[in-house]
Parts: sequence; structure tokens; C-alpha cells
Amino acid sequence: MRSVRSTEFVRNFSKYQDEAREGAVEITSHGRPTAVLISPTDYAEYVELRAKSRRVLKVGELPPSIIDALKASEMSAQHDHLNSLMDE
Repeated sequence: MRSVRSTEFVRNFSKYQDEAREGAVEITSHGRPTAVLISPTDYAEYVELRAKSRRVLKVGELPPSIIDALKASEMSAQHDHLNSLMDE
């Protein structure tokens, strides 16, 4: 990822706007990252991935069908050796 100081970024915005189409441009201030400029395509992909990210639920929030499926599930025999870890 290309890194550029914020003052340079402001002076040459259109240049970095074009560069962002090829890859992310990190903007720094006083040596620390403050923002990242990315292409609309990369941003759309980011939004899609965020929407698909895992959601954590409390057991009480799970629908009954999921709870029933968890109760009925069994671990594959190939993982039986892991049972000994529960004995400690």
C-alpha cells in the first residue's frame, strides 16, 4: 500500500485519486496513519464483506431450529482424540 503525507495528499489529490484505482493509498499525519483512500470497487467489496461478516449471538437469541440442530449434532470420530483435552 502506498503511503503519503496528508499535506502531499492535499496538494496532489487528483494524482492519488488515480492511484487509488490501482491500490489503496494510506494518508498519514505526523507519521501516523489517519485515513485510507480506496477505489469505489474496493469499497463496494469491503461493504459486501462487512455485511457477510459473522454475527455473534447469545444462546438465548438463537432460533429453536438452530438449538435443536446443535443438540442433535455429533462430533466426527476423527476428532475423538480431542475429548482427552476436556478431562484436564
